[in-house]
Amino acid sequence: MHELIRANDPVLLSYAQSLLKDAGIHCFVADQDMSILEGSLGMLPRRLLVEEERADQARRILTDAGLAGELRIAK
Repeated sequence: MHELIRANDPVLLSYAQSLLKDAGIHCFVADQDMSILEGSLGMLPRRLLVEEERADQARRILTDAGLAGELRIAK
């Protein structure tokens, strides 16, 4: 899996996830359940992951939606 976004903002992650699902790209938000351990303070960021072979396509979709500034640097 390839990390695209790391953020504490659930609205941002939900929006990005929705865009990718609409495009038929499977994505996964990792570390969602870590809020239980941290006491729901929102300190631990969640990570939006996509399949490695769809990462470039997902980046284009998110960039076109104005989320380029939220994307992690590609390796």
